[in-house]
Amino acid sequence: MKLPIVAYGDPVLKKVCVDIEETYPDLQQLIKNMFETMYNASGVGLAAPQVGLPIRLFIVDTKGDEDEEAYVKVFINAQILEETGEPWAFNEGCLSIPEVREDVMRKPNILIRYYDENWKLHEEKVTGFPARVIQHEYDHIEGKLFTDKLSLLRKQMLKSKLDSISKGNVHTDYRMRFPKQNKKR
Repeated sequence: MKLPIVAYGDPVLKKVCVDIEETYPDLQQLIKNMFETMYNASGVGLAAPQVGLPIRLFIVDTKGDEDEEAYVKVFINAQILEETGEPWAFNEGCLSIPEVREDVMRKPNILIRYYDENWKLHEEKVTGFPARVIQHEYDHIEGKLFTDKLSLLRKQMLKSKLDSISKGNVHTDYRMRFPKQNKKR
């Protein structure tokens, strides 16, 4: 089932999310719905707060290209233990902030500990584009958005666009839930 994606301005996007237990209700169905939602919106990652749930769960599928295999994973109760390397800029977007893309600086290497969908514990080093997507989604479960990493001047320049998104004045090819409007689209 495709879930509505929560738009910029919704308080759930600013909450630090809580750990979940293996007995979390309908977890496997939620994960399946999140993948369906992400693919429908042509995303490479999706965090639970983006579908309205303040829990430490996110998914990633970098789709791969000719040089790299697709990196497809489920992250439950993730903790980034280390970020290393020289920060590099990359033009990021977010399904919760459609039509806005900005260069964001992130370090290229991470060490992350997480449970997968089968509750197997992993500790993994990840580099390059998959590491960037993980950091972006991880920020979501920490109550942060990529726009929080922008300069004050850039944020001020985007303010009216972000306000318009929260009111539903944006076009997407996927369902969204807007905080300053009481209906879904």
